[in-house]
Amino acid sequence: MTSLGEITRPVDLCDSSGRLNPAAVGWSRAPLHRANLTGRGRTKRWEYWAVASPRQVLGVTVSDLDYASLHAVYFLAPDGSETVVSKLVPLTTTPLPDRSGAAPVRVRVKGLSIDLMPVEGGMELAVASPRLSAQVRIDRPEGHEALGVVVPWSPTRFQYTVKENTLPATGHVTVDGRVHPFGSDSWATLDHGRGRWPYRVTWNWGSGSGTVDGRTIGVQVGGKWTDGTGSTENALCVDGRIHYIGDELEWTYDRADWLRPWQVCTPHSERVDLTFTPLHVRTDRINLGVLFNDTHQAFGVWTGTMRDDAGDDVRVDGVRGWAEEVVNRW
Repeated sequence: MTSLGEITRPVDLCDSSGRLNPAAVGWSRAPLHRANLTGRGRTKRWEYWAVASPRQVLGVTVSDLDYASLHAVYFLAPDGSETVVSKLVPLTTTPLPDRSGAAPVRVRVKGLSIDLMPVEGGMELAVASPRLSAQVRIDRPEGHEALGVVVPWSPTRFQYTVKENTLPATGHVTVDGRVHPFGSDSWATLDHGRGRWPYRVTWNWGSGSGTVDGRTIGVQVGGKWTDGTGSTENALCVDGRIHYIGDELEWTYDRADWLRPWQVCTPHSERVDLTFTPLHVRTDRINLGVLFNDTHQAFGVWTGTMRDDAGDDVRVDGVRGWAEEVVNRW
């Protein structure tokens, strides 16, 4: 188990030379880091929002990969059909704020517009394309906590991530004229990323939001990309409060059959003991030689327990979300 410290005051991600600021390494309950990345070279910035209900899932990505911008919208409809709008724009940059939620994010490319607009009490998300449009209001309850973590591979390779789930969401997606509403059982999840990455990387990420035993429960788990760094992105969220988990996780799943149950646990403790049962698997693959991505994202249901800061096991049975493996050369 890591002794990674909690950061409680604003801090710059980089020092004056552009290298990782040692004081930035830690975890926080709010977006306290300023991603003061300068220059070019292995720098990646993105905002990813997912909005999910028991019937459907919307995913929206805005990203700047340093040598191109990649923006994508994914919608899984109640009937299991998928709609994807993806735009890779070489040799362009996309302005993204150096603090999570600090400024609007706007994308305007041929065939796609995306707006992520911070508003009082939350965020408004809007998407427009020829086949798909979306309007979603995301609420952030007062005092709701987000997990911020810096992952330090080296002084020149590092990542700052903010993960926040269990955010109430309402709105709708329209595909080919058919409206799909997000109602009171819908939740939004944020993945905010800023850093300088190695060329080859593989990660696992799992998230889920729901209500169990009268409490709002959020599952946040990761693996592979953080292993051996002393940092993890693992946490239980109960009624908006983060319970940080510093143990590295063991992920077990069948790459020949992504629909088989996944197991996620702490191998040397009982802090995390989870099973994820997929109901649908999204596969996405980009192979442009130098740029390569292979994504398997399974949507389904979490069961099991996660231990809170008081040492009590919290059931997550029935929490809906996803588990994924992503392989990148970028």
